[in-house]
Parts: sequence; C-alpha cells; structure tokens
Amino acid sequence: MARILVADDEQGLRAFVAEALADDGHAVVQAADGLEAARRLAGESFDLLITDLKMPRLDGLGLLRQVRAEQPELEVIVLTAFGTVDTAVEAMKLGAFDYLQKPVGSPGELRLLASRALEHRALLAARDRAQREVPELPPLAYGDPAMTPVVEALRKVAATSATVLLMGESGTGKEVAARTLHAWSARSGGPFVAVNSAALSETLLESELFGHEKGAFTGAIASRRGRIELAGGGSFFLDEIGEMPATVQAKLLRVLEDRRFQRVGGTRTIEADVRWVAATNRDVERLRASGALREDLYHRLAVFPVTLPPLRDRPADILPLAENLLERIRATMGRARLALEPDARRAVVGAPWPGNIRELANVLERAAILAGGERIAARHLELDSGVPLHPAFAGGGRGGDGATLDEVERAAIERALKEVGGNRRAAAEKLGIGLRTLYDRLKRYRAGVGER
Repeated sequence: MARILVADDEQGLRAFVAEALADDGHAVVQAADGLEAARRLAGESFDLLITDLKMPRLDGLGLLRQVRAEQPELEVIVLTAFGTVDTAVEAMKLGAFDYLQKPVGSPGELRLLASRALEHRALLAARDRAQREVPELPPLAYGDPAMTPVVEALRKVAATSATVLLMGESGTGKEVAARTLHAWSARSGGPFVAVNSAALSETLLESELFGHEKGAFTGAIASRRGRIELAGGGSFFLDEIGEMPATVQAKLLRVLEDRRFQRVGGTRTIEADVRWVAATNRDVERLRASGALREDLYHRLAVFPVTLPPLRDRPADILPLAENLLERIRATMGRARLALEPDARRAVVGAPWPGNIRELANVLERAAILAGGERIAARHLELDSGVPLHPAFAGGGRGGDGATLDEVERAAIERALKEVGGNRRAAAEKLGIGLRTLYDRLKRYRAGVGER
C-alpha cells in the first residue's frame, strides 16, 4: 500500500482518480488545488503525487518544481487536457515520471501507470540500498559453546519486532550480529541501514539520522532524506549509543516513543517504520550512572539486551574465523591461495586478542603482506626483532625498535619498491598482493615514491 496525493480543481475527476487508486489498496488524500497540495506535502509523507497542470493559486508546474527541490524522491504523474501535451513534456523535463491525458480512459489505465511509478520508486530505493549494504554476511559463530546462547537469543528475538541492544567489547562483531538479526527477521527484504554515533559531530549526526530540508542550516543546499527514513521497512542499526550527544538522545527518544519524526528544519511528519537495533562497547551501568546515556532512552533501547563474548572467551571459533578472514584477504589481494602454517595456527589460537575480531583481521592482513607468498608462518606475525607484530603479544602495539604496526607495513612496501626501482606492479608481485591493494596502501601512507 502506498500513500498517494491527488491534486485537481475538478472535484469529479479528483474523486474518480482517488476512488480508482483506493480500490487498488492505496491510501489516497485529495487536494482541491496546487496550494492545498503544497501544504499537504509540507506536513505529510507521500510516495506518489498525481497532479493536474492547470489549477488556481499554484499550477501543476509550480507544484512540480517545489516537489523536485524539496522531495526529489517523490514520484509525480501529471494530468493534462487535450492540446496541452507540450506542457506535459515540459513537466517530464522537470522530473515528472509520466503524464496522462484527460479524460482518463479507464481506472485500469490509471492504476497501471501509478503501479509503474511506484515500482520505479522502489527500484531506485533498492539501488540506493545495494550501494550501502555489504554484499555478503560472514558467519556469526563457528561452533564455540560461548556463542550458543547468543545465536539462540538472536533467533528468538528476530521473529519479533522488539528493540535489541547489543553489548560487548570493541571488535566483537556487533554489526555482524545486527545484520544477522535483520537477515533472520521478517524485514529481511527491506534495507539495513547503520549509523555510528561516535563518527559524527552533533549537527551532522542529527542531519544524518533525521535528514534535513533545504536551508535548514549553512550548507543545506537541497533537501535530504535521513538514514531512519532510508531504512523504512527494514532495520536501523545505531552503533556507539554511549557517544551520542544529550540533545540527539532526547530527539531519538521521541522517535522511539512516537514512531514518527520530522527532518531538521522541516514540519512534515514522517513515519519511522524501522526495527531498532542499538549497540555499545562501553559499560552500560557506568553510562547511566554518569548521565552519558539517558535512563529513559536506555530502557527504550534495552527491551532485549544481548551481550557478545570477547574472542578470548570463544577459543574454538578463533581458527575457523581466521580461515574465513584469510579467504576475504585472499580475494582482496588477488592471491590464488593463502594459508596459515602450523606454527602460525598455534600462535593465532594462543593469542588473547584484546582487540577481538577486528584486531585478528588487521594482523592477518599485515602478515599476508609480509609473507609475500601463499603461506603465512608464525614469523610473519612478528617483527624481525622477534617482538610480535600485534599488541596481543607485544602490548601497546609497538615493536622493539619503536615502530608502530602501520610503520612496519609501510616499511615493507617501501623496501619492496626500492628493490624493484619503484615499479609498482613488480613491487606488488614481490609482496604477493594485488596492484589495487598496493595502490590503496600507498594512498593511505602517502609514500611519495614515483611510478615506473
């Protein structure tokens, strides 16, 4: 079912269009002229606008220009009388989906065109989701008993619409858990949208969550939908809630309570049709006690709390997880094969991994670069001095010579480039990585070595 606004100053035609679309299951709102339609659009959310071109106070072209500036995602069909097809073509150039000549031939013709417009809107939304979403979902667990209650809890709550709060140390896979929850839910066909509260300033976070209208603040040159709106029909993942400013917490609480919101600088009410999943790596009790997390917001978010164990508490998962990560690294680097030697397998399983899965992934990627081939040995997890490459062994993330992890990787790349006279393709082959991976590393470290 879609929400459709029909604007026409001819009451009979307006009622005919509204009735035909309502019979198809849509929620239809009528407006007697362009100005009334503009007021409706400013205060409500619609999926499709069907408007006449010739109307008093504000004509169809004026209404269309306003819609394109303020709600570019809204599809528009224009109704045009015989002899004014040129005006309808002008409307198409302004962004209308299509036009229909009056008198309308039949309810079926109208329904078909409306269906095509709504399908076009859905396809564009799907394209936007595909650009944001991770293409494949890694496994949540690999058989360790510590993860059994986590998996069981997520399977149970996935069948409901309850809000879930994921807790656990940084790098334990909370976003993977959120995506898995979404994939198991009835909303799996909808979008999964994530926002990290710690990554944005207060102003940007508010705009990112709720969207904004044109002119709402300096730099807002056009209206923009927020992430909550983009997640409509799906799941919304809000990470690092303990880092969220108090003012944004208050506004988020209202959205959770009312299930509706307004864009920054706007007056139009938008439905928040999302499944809420939140996460934090901080101690929730301390957050509440210090006032960093509002008590009422916590209770709204923690309807179903789930704690993810650290990697050190799930030892049976470490090796299969490392193998899975190596597969992804192999694909990124363009290696035919990539495997751990027995001594490297023992070293990986024996490490405490304070940085959890994220640290394991970083160490394996660096080791793959240092190995320069298809086999990763224990020495590739270490510096030449014998001090292990990662802080799980060394503590603090620095080698015996004072080099950071990034500096070690950069030194290996620069050494390879020097040995081949700066030829990047030859350096990539020497390091056993793909040329694109090498370019990414050079861009990151800004290693100013000329290309040959």
